Amino acid sequence: MSKNIVVLVSGGGTNLQALIKAEKRGKLGDGKITCVISSKADAYALTRAKKAHIKTRTLVRKDYADIASYSRAMRDALLEEQADLIVYAGFMTILDESVCDAFQNRMINVHPALIPSFCGKGFYGLHVHEEALKKGVKVSGATVHFVTAECDAGPIILQKAVEVRDDDTPETLQKRIMEQAEWKILPKAVQLFCDGKIMVENNKTYLR
Repeated sequence: MSKNIVVLVSGGGTNLQALIKAEKRGKLGDGKITCVISSKADAYALTRAKKAHIKTRTLVRKDYADIASYSRAMRDALLEEQADLIVYAGFMTILDESVCDAFQNRMINVHPALIPSFCGKGFYGLHVHEEALKKGVKVSGATVHFVTAECDAGPIILQKAVEVRDDDTPETLQKRIMEQAEWKILPKAVQLFCDGKIMVENNKTYLR
């Protein structure tokens, strides 16, 4: 029986597109993207979902008084959609434990750095790559991890390193990490999950 994948988005949806392409190639294992939920009404990711004939929903963060009420609404929406796996694909809101507890080890995120470097609150989008270049690191990359209530702290599933070049700007590094790492390891992690090949013990994952 196929697993329902719900993708959470806030922006352009390039990682969503990578997942849609992977599903078309049969590379999401037993998974099927059944719904895309956006925290912004004008996110281009919604257009990508509609073009792929995937159901969309909008839960606008600023329509809710606080993160607790927004998290409860998101949890209810995910339960309604019977989500087996929730994928953050450029989703910019940190949900509280009411969601993380309801879907423990069933929510995954892709982060554009090699965790534990350049991660945690405030490290998102181009900020991550600006800090990496400031530090002068020679490699960066991407990490797919399970989501917990603590930002970027859940068990790591996959990582992929990407070379940093001397003439990189935050924009060129972001593009290379997306193309060479994020768009490859996020679909791969989804496939591993849907095929039942990820075990979690003591905040570590073991791939079968």
